[in-house]
Amino acid sequence: MSTCTTVSRDLDEPMPGTAATATTWLLLEQPGPWGAKALTSSHLDPSLGRALEEAAQGTGVRVALIRRPGPHADFGTPPPRQVYAAHTVPGGVWLHSARTDDPGRLLDLDFAALGRGDHRTFGTALGGTPHTGDPLALVCTNGKRDRCCALLGRPLAAELAASGLDGVWEVTHLGGHRFSPTVLVLPYGYAYGRARAHSVEEVLHGVQEGRIVVDGCRGSSAWERPAQAAELAVRRATGECAAEALTVVRTQGEAPRWEVTVTHVDGRHWRVVVVQGASLPPRPESCGAAVLGSPARMDVVAVRELRPAVLVG
Repeated sequence: MSTCTTVSRDLDEPMPGTAATATTWLLLEQPGPWGAKALTSSHLDPSLGRALEEAAQGTGVRVALIRRPGPHADFGTPPPRQVYAAHTVPGGVWLHSARTDDPGRLLDLDFAALGRGDHRTFGTALGGTPHTGDPLALVCTNGKRDRCCALLGRPLAAELAASGLDGVWEVTHLGGHRFSPTVLVLPYGYAYGRARAHSVEEVLHGVQEGRIVVDGCRGSSAWERPAQAAELAVRRATGECAAEALTVVRTQGEAPRWEVTVTHVDGRHWRVVVVQGASLPPRPESCGAAVLGSPARMDVVAVRELRPAVLVG
């Protein structure tokens, strides 16, 4: 059976620069089924879902629903729900957790502050504290959005959970379902595609040691898509794997060409030229697409380390 995932893999569509963008992720446990737009088409009160979407608009916060792998029965009386907030911008990365009986309390959060990386509102509104457990592996399983996420994501989530990993959750739409199974790893916010259990375990082991695995990586959600591709290109060129070693400080230009400046904590700088192209030949961008498309791709055409004199100029 041909799916958007098999076509993307067969055509070797590149993944860097395709991650969802969010400086901060806000995750709410919601058992039961999820519709295509899960915040307003699940067993969560749809008015609350709409309010959360509106509160997050323009703040850099992305709200998603999570649930534990396995059967998704919802008996109408959920136990206290798990809530996470994670800020992904290097130099200020954090992951906090909380439990709540009333998901409506999420509206007490200062979303603009969360997007800037200020976690105090999470503590004040929800009693949140720093997360001390395993890093989180969020596997997209939203089959109502695209069947590949259910067909490929749910078995991966179940396999990871069965291996004893405590930080595994199913999550609503992460984007790029043609790269299923897709996984977001927190706290650092790097997304992965075409994931397999052994590769996710390697990624999580790296995260525990403060390292980023580049193979299979779609990019860091902290950056816009040209910058995601640029940062990964510098990692490949230099072999740098430390999670918070690189920061994107400037993105100049507009589609289809950008110049991205990436800095290292040791003072080094690189200028990366990224060009937007179209993935050809046309293909289904999702299994539910009525027409074929040519999804945008981010091609890195130059990586150049800058001398201090160039930076001053």
